[in-house]
Amino acid sequence: MTEIACPSDCVYLTAARDHPAAATLRQQQQDYTVFVKALADFNRRQAQLFLAINTVISRYEPPELQAVVDDDVIEAAAALAATYETASRGVIYEHRAATLSAERLGVAIRAMLAEVAGAGGSAFERDVAVVLRRIEQTARTAHASSGGPRAYFKLLDRVLSPRDDAPGAVPSDPGKGAPRLILP
Repeated sequence: MTEIACPSDCVYLTAARDHPAAATLRQQQQDYTVFVKALADFNRRQAQLFLAINTVISRYEPPELQAVVDDDVIEAAAALAATYETASRGVIYEHRAATLSAERLGVAIRAMLAEVAGAGGSAFERDVAVVLRRIEQTARTAHASSGGPRAYFKLLDRVLSPRDDAPGAVPSDPGKGAPRLILP
């Protein structure tokens, strides 16, 4: 095979961008269906919280030698949801996740929530609890449907990561700035 530099207006590259492979298209449809279903009955603040929390989860960098998997997301979301549910009832009690990696992920989520909470009060706590329960449920569903230990993380990467082929997107790798065409 030979790799050649191809201009950005190359008809072959344009066709490949405009018409992705059928498997990629099906995966995108499934991913967006999962997210639309998860956001179905949310109000505006809940939808924003859902996206913000999932962004924190997808960008979370665990300490060295500690992988974070779907079970950690499920545990962290469940523990935080229980904490916010009790707080919305006026009881201050911090529920803890079962694993250290889930607890650390929960701390990262809680830090972001503390920044955006402001004077939200119990209404904010109820919204956060509802959103965290939905994240727990969505992570369980993604994990069960795929079977992989990081299925939810892969879903978040596919849905929340900027795509290189989006209009106005900057390529993620500077070395890949120029389009390439591979010829046999």
